[in-house]
Amino acid sequence: MSYVSPPELAKKMIDAGESKVFMSTRDTLIRAFMAGAILALAAAFAVTVTVQTGQAIVGALLFPVGFCMLYLLGFDLLTGVFTLVPLALIDKRPGVKPKSVLRNWGLVFVGNFAGALTVALMMAVTFTYAFSVDPNEVGRQIGHIGEGRTIGYADHGAAGMLTLFIRGVLCNWMVSTGVVAALLSTSVSGKVIAMWMPILVFFYMGFEHSVVNMFLFPSGLMLGGDFSVWDYLAWNEIPTVLGNLVGGLAFVGLTMYATHARTGPSRAVTPEPAAPAESDPMVKV
Repeated sequence: MSYVSPPELAKKMIDAGESKVFMSTRDTLIRAFMAGAILALAAAFAVTVTVQTGQAIVGALLFPVGFCMLYLLGFDLLTGVFTLVPLALIDKRPGVKPKSVLRNWGLVFVGNFAGALTVALMMAVTFTYAFSVDPNEVGRQIGHIGEGRTIGYADHGAAGMLTLFIRGVLCNWMVSTGVVAALLSTSVSGKVIAMWMPILVFFYMGFEHSVVNMFLFPSGLMLGGDFSVWDYLAWNEIPTVLGNLVGGLAFVGLTMYATHARTGPSRAVTPEPAAPAESDPMVKV
């Protein structure tokens, strides 16, 4: 069968986290770059479809294609390593130290950002004919997204910051569920189906994904969005990264680890009484 049981799944999660810790710097950066670039293209695709159809659900239904592609190709998103890599540390795998976890996170962040920024520049060129004309309708929409999800939060002060953080938590709860659910199957079709559902939920609900935002906000700035780099960092990217960390690790990684990798017995086992020996005088012949 292609189904992987939850206890086996928990072990695969820990093994995956361990393998990422010991991956070379070159491979980590390349895989992270490609993941950021593919997810950025998927985000541009979803916004284009939404603008052209006027139906946000259509864009949300199609966005997971990018996530599925990058996962099947073995590329890494920051949201995924937030969930998997700490498990190798918690499980006390040999050689896994806190600094090696932070090293992985830092390299994946840099690679994701470089990939997303590259696509942001490419898409801004295509939306403006190399900045020779005003942005087209899709480009203008991306600029408005950047405004609403930075200045829009700032207008509400502390309540806006809390809302942003919680949306980051909810996002990686769903995204990491997709990452983990893909490990439940050994078939390509099973992996795709398992990933598609939670990714659809996150995108349609407008939750905050740190890597998607690495594309949306830089491209929004290039396309005339009325917000600053500081607005992007302080009122989106940094709180979103923290929310993604909490959501993925607390609601997916640690829960799966606690109940399937390090679970206790479900009930006390009562030993069966020993059979009487043949020499026992109470044994009837």
